[in-house]
Amino acid sequence: MGSIQALRGTRDILPEEVRYWQWVEVIARAILSRAAYQEIRPPIFEQTDLFERGIGEATDVVGKEMYTFLDKGERSVTLRPEGTAGVVRAFIEHALHAQGGVQRLWYTGPMFRYERPQAGRQRQFHQLGVEVIGSGSPRADAEVIAIATDLLQTLGLKDLRLEINSVGNSDDRLLYRQALVDYLTPYKDDLDPDSQERLTRNPLRILDSKDKRTQEIVAEAPSILDYLGADSKRHFEQVQHLLGELGIRAHINPRLVRGLDYYTHTAFEIISDDLGSQATVCAGGRYDGLVGQLGGSDTPAVGWGMGLERLIILLQQIQNTPQQVLDFYVVSRGEVAEAQALKLAQQLRQAGFSVELDLSGSAFKKQFARADRSGAVACLILGDEEAQTQTVKLKWMASKEQSAIAIADLLEKRDELRRQIDSFK
Repeated sequence: MGSIQALRGTRDILPEEVRYWQWVEVIARAILSRAAYQEIRPPIFEQTDLFERGIGEATDVVGKEMYTFLDKGERSVTLRPEGTAGVVRAFIEHALHAQGGVQRLWYTGPMFRYERPQAGRQRQFHQLGVEVIGSGSPRADAEVIAIATDLLQTLGLKDLRLEINSVGNSDDRLLYRQALVDYLTPYKDDLDPDSQERLTRNPLRILDSKDKRTQEIVAEAPSILDYLGADSKRHFEQVQHLLGELGIRAHINPRLVRGLDYYTHTAFEIISDDLGSQATVCAGGRYDGLVGQLGGSDTPAVGWGMGLERLIILLQQIQNTPQQVLDFYVVSRGEVAEAQALKLAQQLRQAGFSVELDLSGSAFKKQFARADRSGAVACLILGDEEAQTQTVKLKWMASKEQSAIAIADLLEKRDELRRQIDSFK
């Protein structure tokens, strides 16, 4: 019988990589907390209707990529393909607007889309996202972009590029949609099959095609910026001005559209050229109509989602990760000594030290070799002699200095011990 492997499009995140994820989560939590964002944790699956109404039935996400099934109650259920719709549903269901003011929310967790797996794109993938619900001000657009930029820079990423566009309001897009269809229709037979289908269903998505010939055709297409009304132009200009005041350079890309129907006005992507064709590490924009579309009162909102798989690939490429230095590696041999070592390790952990206890019971020589490989600052050694005298040998791995110390003294002098440990890090 063959072994069972992970499904295509899913992957195990092993301990060596998990430390990158934990580091990103710690940095993100700190930055978002300082900006008064509160974490929200919506369910992983929702009623299918939420995504059909929220994302748009004409989108590829709804039409081709969702994991949808009937549960035992014959209800249509979908694993969430993105985070915004669920957050907005929670905002409406729990009347968060009644709290007054602006709701600044953030979330992280797995999403699911049936796509062709490739580097940085899995069928189960993870996002970090923020949503600012209740403000139509251009300052909200600039704030979420600034926070994303701050997060990426704090993680040590450089050579990032912010691309920004306005997709206007519904009236603007209606005018532009017709102009785009008029332009593309004579080229219909030259477009790739997906774009031919989108021509009547969702023509703005043709602007995002990766097909070379379609890109050549689209290069001469009308610009949506020429179809913006006065209010939309004013909003877009203010966002650009505010970003400039924050020292954030924005590159205007009139071909930039988002793959979800709910976007209005500002759309943006933060891009890294180190990721090949999957260059976008953070993307988002404004979605003023979504709350009303899902049954709430008309409420403006703006947010973004950050693909964590792609972000982790970037961090690994620049080898930027916090150093996780183990304080102690404990070796022991002999029944009494091994029991004492277990107790000592737990006492040190409760005192705030990071401790790895060798559980092999192998010869000291092999345990010492593992201690060397562990990267620990110090090694604690317990054998029969130490077990009888209630002492432990303390060996500093860098200097190889070694001394005997009573276990009681070791625990009593933990503040001094902490200073010594830190001096080696």
